[in-house]
Amino acid sequence: MDIAFVSNVVYPDVTGGAEKRIYEIARRLAAEGHTVTQYSRHYWDGPERIEREGVTYQAIAPGKELYAGDRRSITEALDFGVRTIPALRGAFRDHDVVHTSIFPYFPVLGAAVAKAAGRADAAPLVTTWHEVWLDYWEEYLGRLSPFGKLVERYTARVDQHPIAISELTARRLKQVGRPREQTHVVPNGIDVEGVQAVAPATDGYDVLYAGRLIPEKNVDVTIEAFARAAQNDPDIRLGIIGDGPEREALEQLAAGMACRERIDFLGFLPEYEDVLGHMHAADVFCSPSEREGFGITYIEALAAGCTVIGADHPRSAASEVIGDAGLAVRPTTAAVTQALSRSLSGVAATTRPEQRAAQFDWDRIAAQTLDVYRAVLDETPTPQQSEPSRASVESTALSD
Repeated sequence: MDIAFVSNVVYPDVTGGAEKRIYEIARRLAAEGHTVTQYSRHYWDGPERIEREGVTYQAIAPGKELYAGDRRSITEALDFGVRTIPALRGAFRDHDVVHTSIFPYFPVLGAAVAKAAGRADAAPLVTTWHEVWLDYWEEYLGRLSPFGKLVERYTARVDQHPIAISELTARRLKQVGRPREQTHVVPNGIDVEGVQAVAPATDGYDVLYAGRLIPEKNVDVTIEAFARAAQNDPDIRLGIIGDGPEREALEQLAAGMACRERIDFLGFLPEYEDVLGHMHAADVFCSPSEREGFGITYIEALAAGCTVIGADHPRSAASEVIGDAGLAVRPTTAAVTQALSRSLSGVAATTRPEQRAAQFDWDRIAAQTLDVYRAVLDETPTPQQSEPSRASVESTALSD
C-alpha cells in the first residue's frame, strides 16, 4: 500500500503527541514493506526531500514558529493549510491513502480542497481526531470562540474517513456532525518494551504526577488528597513533574500543608527516560485531569507498573485507558483521597497495570491503523485500484 501522511510538524524535529503518533505508525508500516511519505514543513536539516527509517519526508512549506505566546499560531496553521492545496493535488493521485491529523484544522481543509480539485477517483482522505473541543473554545479563544467552533464543525463535515483516538472523542465528534458509525477508533500508543526497559529512579516517590501545571489537570486536588492520605501514612512522598502557569500557586498550596516536606516540585526533567524512571519507582500515578482526549502518561505509568488514578469526567477518556488497572473517580479531594488510600494499600486494581498497557503497544496501533486503511479502500477505490498500472498492462500484453 502507498500511504501519505500530512502534518505541519514532523517528529523528532518537533516533539509532541500527534507527530509522535505519525512517526511510530509510519516507520512500522514502512518496515512491513508499505510505501510511506510524509508531507510537512521543512524543520529538518538538509534537502527538502529525505528518507529516514524507510519513510520519505517531503517539505511542502518552510519551517515556521508554531506558537504565538502560549497558544498555537493561527497564522501558521492557515499558511500551511493554504500551501497544502497545490502540494497535495498530486498526492491524491499518487497514493492509495492520504492521512492527516486534525489539529490544526486548516491542513485538513486544504487537503479536502486539493482532493475536490482532482480526479473523481482520488485517494480517500483519512483523518485523526485527537480531541473535539466544543465549549472548550470559549476558554481557549474567549470572544473569538465562535470562529473556533465554526472551523471545528465545518472540518468534521468535509469528505473524510475519521479515526478518533478514544470513544470519548468519537462521541464528541458526533456532536459536531459526524455520525458515530462513520468513525473508527484507534487509540494512541507507546513503546511498551522500551518503557519497561528503563531502570527505576533511585530517589523515587510513592505518588507521582507528570504533566503540565494548568488548572484543568487538577494538581491542586492531587496535593490536597495526598495531604489527607499522608495523615495516615507518615512515610509516603509526592513528586510533581512538570511546569506551567499554576506552579507558583501550587507551591504555595503545598507549603501550607503539614506534609510540605514530603512534596517535591521537580519541574520539567531533561530526559524522557528520567520521567519513566520516576514512574517505575512510584506505586501510584495520580492525574485527576478533567480534559484528556486520551492520556499518554496513563499508559506509560501503567507500563511502568503504577496503579493509575484518573478523573471520571465527561471531558476525560481516563476510564477508557485505565480500565480496571486503576481507578477513575470524581475529581474531588474526597474521592481522590479515597482512591489514593485504596491504591497505596494495593486493593484498587484487578488487572496488572503492565497487562493493561500491552494493549496500547505501537505495533498493535499500527496494525489497527492499517486495518482502517483496508476497510476504507474497500469502500472507496483509489486510482491505483481502478486503473491497471503500466507494468500490469505490459504483463498482460506479453501473456497474450
